[in-house]
Amino acid sequence: MTFQQSSPRVGEGNKAKSQWSNWPLGAVFMLIATVTFTAYIPALSGDFIWDDAGHVTSLALQSWNGLGRIWFEIGATQQYYPLLHTAFWIEHSIWGDAPAGYHLINILWHVISATLLVVILRRLSVPGALLAGLIFALHPVGVESVAWISEQKNTLSTVFYLAAFLAWLSFEEDRSAYRYAVATLLFIAALLTKSVTATLPALLMVVAWWRRGKISWRNDIIPLVPWISLGILAGLTTSWFESTQIGAKHGTINLDAVSHVLLAGRIICFYLGKLLWPVNLTFFYPFWRIDASNIVDWVYPVAIAACITVLLLRYRAKRSLLAVSLLFCGTLFPVLGFVNVYPFIFSYVADHFQYQASIWMIAFFAASISVGLNHWGWARWIQLGCVGLLVVMLGCLTWQQCTMYKNIRILYETTLERNPSSWVANLNLGIVLDDEGETEKSLPYLKQALALKPGLPETLNSLGNVLNKLGRSTEALPLLEEAVKREPRFAAAYNSLGVALISTQRINDGIAAFTRAAELEPKWALPQLNLGWALANSGRLDLAINQFEKVLILQPNSVEAESKLGLTRVMQGKYDDALNHLKRAVTLQPDDAELRYSLGRVLLQLGQRSAAIEQFEETLRLEPNHAAAKEVLNELSQTGLIR
Repeated sequence: MTFQQSSPRVGEGNKAKSQWSNWPLGAVFMLIATVTFTAYIPALSGDFIWDDAGHVTSLALQSWNGLGRIWFEIGATQQYYPLLHTAFWIEHSIWGDAPAGYHLINILWHVISATLLVVILRRLSVPGALLAGLIFALHPVGVESVAWISEQKNTLSTVFYLAAFLAWLSFEEDRSAYRYAVATLLFIAALLTKSVTATLPALLMVVAWWRRGKISWRNDIIPLVPWISLGILAGLTTSWFESTQIGAKHGTINLDAVSHVLLAGRIICFYLGKLLWPVNLTFFYPFWRIDASNIVDWVYPVAIAACITVLLLRYRAKRSLLAVSLLFCGTLFPVLGFVNVYPFIFSYVADHFQYQASIWMIAFFAASISVGLNHWGWARWIQLGCVGLLVVMLGCLTWQQCTMYKNIRILYETTLERNPSSWVANLNLGIVLDDEGETEKSLPYLKQALALKPGLPETLNSLGNVLNKLGRSTEALPLLEEAVKREPRFAAAYNSLGVALISTQRINDGIAAFTRAAELEPKWALPQLNLGWALANSGRLDLAINQFEKVLILQPNSVEAESKLGLTRVMQGKYDDALNHLKRAVTLQPDDAELRYSLGRVLLQLGQRSAAIEQFEETLRLEPNHAAAKEVLNELSQTGLIR
């Protein structure tokens, strides 16, 4: 049960015939699209999650000038994948920040890739091509790449990757410069979408060897040298971005050479296992501790080495099995632990890492099933029933897996159900709960995150920030001091530290912390607002006003800056100026009861009592238990101003 092989046209004359092998391409596409969109229905209603905000086009890049920056300004985007971010730019111009549109396109790219896979396998005379396309389209290990908007880098790059593969096969037929140029442009497009596609030249050489039993230096290697050079350049660029722009240097793998091999073996076995038995798929898998003294860690690479040895000894008879093993492991090479990638700080494995590698193992499985069904001579309806059952099972698993990506809270809650030891899921769920107003509920998750990964500045800051909100700044102080000690350029931690210091009456130290945060992140308004308010409450009113005016330059519609500037003018006794700023704040945020009350107090001070009463009454409408508004209205009533 292997791929068919012969020369020069693979499988001609001995190809296992299938009842469904000759479907027209249009019918193939429609079938794959129908079953895929059905299985991914839950994903269409999914929200943005985790780092999607770093990929969906930001406000600063939404113009034509922004499109130019995507291509020509290093650091304008999270990673230098300009074709990917151009796709996001186009999509944003169509449906803005509505996530359904991005999900729709991601599923479409996935469908196109599955269809291209069918075309390629038919071109190579591999049996079970349609089945391979269906399995790839519906296998649940693909859900992370398809249901997570950020991973459009996977789905789109795979379209170009497979299209380049197909174009290369066309080039091999007549060796024309035109076809070589088309194939090369498609490969460059794949690299500009995601650099992991740099493995394609090696894949093409393996396929050439599988088809003909040898590799020609002139025909197979020399034409791919430019591709190999481009792939190396793309890989080095991504590696530089990972370490300098994203932070992979914080996730450095401190392993010796032996441990690297042990890790690679375990990763390969893990991914193969998930393809064969796709259960307990999750967003963050447990972080492995690799120990060369542990005999279990040796089982994985030894098993792989034994299999490869057997295949090498019998490669003339079993060339297809050796070829698919090389394709699978070779495509996985960038994520086998020999080079650092940022997600390794969370786990050495992730479903989206094997999205492209899974294609070739799935093709092998489908070919084996197809050959087996024909070899056993089962009736057509039994064969169709077996294939249909497999497709339905995979579709159901994919539907179920998609529900995990409904929103960010469900994502982390489900992850913790399947992997309670994930420090990052505990940390992020704690942050989500705090953002949703469930601050008290977030505390145990943040404490657990700190226990699982002690000393992490991000966790120290988040826990300290929550303790500040709960009025426990004395407990927060040592955590935040440790955070800035470990990461001296951590602006958010300095801001949280400033809040804790002010709350514990260490005013000057708090002002110094806010100042440091503002210096580190001069375009971040929050520490500048906090600095201004701390200055105002310490009597340095002119400095406070200057600070708020700086914030309004950064954020002209900042409600906080307008309201605090108005209140600072009140402290100066400049009620006319205060009135203008508070009116502006109320206009920007009319449903804020406290702003209405402050505006009412200033109006009352200026003698505009009717207008003031309207504001106090509106305060009570918005917040019926507002004690101060009740008190002032009661006083006005006793003086006969309210009838």
